[in-house]
Amino acid sequence: MLPTLRPGDRLLVRYAAPVAAGRLVLARFPDGSCVVKRAAEARETRTGDAGWWLLSDNPDEGVDSRHRGVVAAADVVAVVLARVWPRPTRRL
Repeated sequence: MLPTLRPGDRLLVRYAAPVAAGRLVLARFPDGSCVVKRAAEARETRTGDAGWWLLSDNPDEGVDSRHRGVVAAADVVAVVLARVWPRPTRRL
């Protein structure tokens, strides 16, 4: 998630919080990996369930919905509230 986040950043998250487009979220991909991505827009999954299109802040790095498709809303487990370490210098 460079340039927004760097390896080793510690985040404060709120589980089961309502997701809004533009917010950073903690999500679980179908392979079980937990990732931090930006919620771009609400979309339906292939089964018609609610979901989110998640994107990386650095489109040349990492895996996001362009590779995995829509992530089910139930798999978006938390919203990032703040970076707590290192001390934040700008808003996420």
